[in-house]
Amino acid sequence: MLSSKLAIVTGGGSGIGQEICKKLAASGAKLIVADLKKSAAENTAKLLTGSSHTAFEIDVSKLSDVNRLREFIKNWKTSPSVLVNCAGITKDSTLLKMSQEQWQDVMNVNLNSIFMMSQMVARESVKSETPLSIVNVSSIVGKIGNFGQTNYAATKAGVIGFTKSAARELATKNVRVNAVLPGFIRTPMTEAMPPKVLETMVSMVPQRRLGEPEEIANAVLFLASDMSSYVTGTTLEVTGGLGM
Repeated sequence: MLSSKLAIVTGGGSGIGQEICKKLAASGAKLIVADLKKSAAENTAKLLTGSSHTAFEIDVSKLSDVNRLREFIKNWKTSPSVLVNCAGITKDSTLLKMSQEQWQDVMNVNLNSIFMMSQMVARESVKSETPLSIVNVSSIVGKIGNFGQTNYAATKAGVIGFTKSAARELATKNVRVNAVLPGFIRTPMTEAMPPKVLETMVSMVPQRRLGEPEEIANAVLFLASDMSSYVTGTTLEVTGGLGM
């Protein structure tokens, strides 16, 4: 489905991002695994099916790093066909206790980076007339909110608005922009939670289970590939029914 197409995945060094890299590589894509930790990105690249994959160390919240990635892409002599913006952080606190730093750090990584990365790659796509699919990883928290996560929820809601607006602007330029909204997904963090907390989370989900990282990757593959060629500006909720 993505044979020989160049794909960039931010936050590809671990978790959902790593699973997305695996899924795209298995579908034939050549991956640039972009992550804040180069060792994590390199580890992911080694796990991928096929060859021609590479790791790239980047702080997506810094324009200088995004510009450095732009120069790196020129070495491939082809423009990316897929961009998955998956990098994200949490710095949880209640509104009354949240610091300006906690707010701004999450805003920089979770929202500002999506603007910078999408703008950079879309410009290259339009210039080279290469069809492009941008997939932004938001969260169901951006739709329904969550206690102690005003910063995180605000960024993920912002991703949804950004996705729909960018999709309108770029639709005639052969660039599609969509978002995936994961729900409660099984990760090392959730597995380390006290059983009662985990039970409470699961009880909120109509399907009564956590999602698996691969289920998010499947949704991303659909939006990244030509299977969704007539889909843009949409938000795909992968939540087991949470938030419907």
